[in-house]
Amino acid sequence: MYDVAVIGAGVTGGLIARTLSAYDLKIVILEKENDVAMGATKANSAIVHAGFDAKEGSNKAKFNVLGSKMMAKVCAQLGVKYKNNGSLVIGFNEEDEKTVKELYERGIKNGVERLEILDKEGVKKIEPNISDNVTCALYAPTGAIVCPYELTVAAIGNAMDNGAELKRNFKVLSITKKDDSYEIKSENEKVFAKYVVNAAGLFADEIASMVGDNSFKIHPRRGEYILLDKECGSIVSHTIFRTPSKMGKGILVSPTVDGNLLTGPTSVDMEDKNDNTTTSEGFSKIIKETLEDVPSVPFNKSITSFCGLRAASDIGDFIINSPKENFINVAGIESPGLTSAPAIGLHIADMLKELGLTLNKKENYNPERKPMHYFKEASIEEKNEIIKKDKSFGKIICRCETVTEGEIKEAIRTNPKPLDLDGVKRRTRAQMGRCQGGFCMPYIVELLAKELGIKYEEVTKMGGNSLVNVSKTKEDK
Repeated sequence: MYDVAVIGAGVTGGLIARTLSAYDLKIVILEKENDVAMGATKANSAIVHAGFDAKEGSNKAKFNVLGSKMMAKVCAQLGVKYKNNGSLVIGFNEEDEKTVKELYERGIKNGVERLEILDKEGVKKIEPNISDNVTCALYAPTGAIVCPYELTVAAIGNAMDNGAELKRNFKVLSITKKDDSYEIKSENEKVFAKYVVNAAGLFADEIASMVGDNSFKIHPRRGEYILLDKECGSIVSHTIFRTPSKMGKGILVSPTVDGNLLTGPTSVDMEDKNDNTTTSEGFSKIIKETLEDVPSVPFNKSITSFCGLRAASDIGDFIINSPKENFINVAGIESPGLTSAPAIGLHIADMLKELGLTLNKKENYNPERKPMHYFKEASIEEKNEIIKKDKSFGKIICRCETVTEGEIKEAIRTNPKPLDLDGVKRRTRAQMGRCQGGFCMPYIVELLAKELGIKYEEVTKMGGNSLVNVSKTKEDK
């Protein structure tokens, strides 16, 4: 019997679990995929929003501003890369200038600190590569960037190190209320929990309906991105937004914490919750609008593209409620969900307490975690000392990102352990460079097979039937 079951191992579910792991509770995280951070978390803009966009009084506004203020400390504790680079919402005409002023006023009401409205000269002074057609911008110095899947891996790993359990490939098929608990079934297993937190992203409405709550619907909103090589990462230093529309914040141009340049996303409402294909129409829109904002972006230096599906609800705001006894919805957590996640975690702990869950702090709770990238950031002398103790740290596997065998092996042994190639990629950045795994993939497959105790041919790209190798071309002698 678990005290709390958290359904969904995205950034929201991960930070809820991490918050709850500070207490004497038996916690289980249930994830339908082969790894954590496999939904919208692995394919979003990675922006820590300042909080000026959400309507005042909304859940989005409340948790955005609170989460933004918490994020630096959370990332420091979890050893996650965080950069307070600030953001700009740029305008090109009188209508845009009006929108910028409205955003400024809304941000002040929401409690966002140090907002400024810049004229053309002020914008060009801090971002010289922005289009000469710019007339104004809202400047938010508190805006920042993180790595969303790194944050999620670290949060869930920290929760696991503090006693939480993670069950992968656990697709919830039914939830049944018993006398003092819920029975949660997958195809092959069932668990019992006194309290359930529904943080299932795109599928949160389906999970809610299992307990008789049909008060909201979730639909996917496609967002496509193009990622450019690291040599383009300094074209802008701030996150550059256009003035927003009802469909979102539009095409952005932003550096990433790992030094690349990110452009996108598009915003198209969909029906299929599993359709994350990219489109030529989406890429054309990204390229066109990016070049209108920052004409010098060289799209011939693109190294990959991807698509994320945001969990948009028919409510238009975060859905955080308790429709049934000891059952909590955390649904419709689209942008600014990443930013809001730390604050939502605290709020869910408070809600559980109000519902009757006893929260006693653990005496041995450790909120900190060693950075996954500590070896990269070490000095030459420190690296030499590490290599003296373990020679595998001196063998480079991924040349593009300079990732060593020791880093990959350590990642495979650290909670939550990666079980496939994409899991290794998200933890170490091996396969994320210019060649996208063309050289290093066979070596990583070999390391995964050895560390996991499985056959070389059984290693997958992302779980399920995503096999990398079908059979041997030569028999062993």
